Amino acid sequence: MSQEADRLSDQDSTGPDDRRGRAAPPRTGRRTGRRPGSSGTREDILRAARQRFADYGYAGTTIRGIAADANVGAALVHHFYGNKEQLFAAAMRLPVIPSELLAAAAGPRPGRTVEDLGEQIVRVALAAWGAQEIREAFLGLLRSAVTDDRALRMLREFVTETIIGVIAATIGEQAAPEEAGYRASLVASQMVGLAVGLYLLELDPLAGASADDLVAAIGPTIQRYLTGAVRAAEKLSRAGRTQI
Repeated sequence: MSQEADRLSDQDSTGPDDRRGRAAPPRTGRRTGRRPGSSGTREDILRAARQRFADYGYAGTTIRGIAADANVGAALVHHFYGNKEQLFAAAMRLPVIPSELLAAAAGPRPGRTVEDLGEQIVRVALAAWGAQEIREAFLGLLRSAVTDDRALRMLREFVTETIIGVIAATIGEQAAPEEAGYRASLVASQMVGLAVGLYLLELDPLAGASADDLVAAIGPTIQRYLTGAVRAAEKLSRAGRTQI
């Protein structure tokens, strides 16, 4: 372990009294600072993370809880793995960070507007799923969720917080928070369904369609979820205005 990692490992185990130079009361129980040696520290953190995510779900898991289980400082967990989403991806062997994929689809780019966001989301997702490692990791999570209630809760909370949350934030300026969340959930359900149809059920001729065809077919639906009419009252109101 590097000297920087050693320093970070001790950082969380130093209380306010220690930093001011006064004697701190003796500690009892398990120590969460640096352990002798560095062999296996990363693996210990990942093991603790997998167990925590399984036991408490994604929303109920904290970096500090994982650090305590791994007997290291929370700062060391951040040093090795970044934030909770990045740690989850590492623990579940996900080769990509979902929020980063969404940022690639929704981020600013010359000529890009909110009106083509639906197509961009589909295109970026298909490109990611085209990589075997990413596809297999995603399908592994889906299969686990189907057969294990804890895995289902973990995946649902992860999708809600890191995918639906990011999409909702992207359209948040155009909709109230609860409405943005509803629209983002529709997007997520459509994309998960697409992945299941393509790679789990391998539905023909869907599975044989080109990326361009799928973008052309599904992109407008995603766009409607983002910016179009998605409530019964909205549809009736728009229909009435069209008739007039």
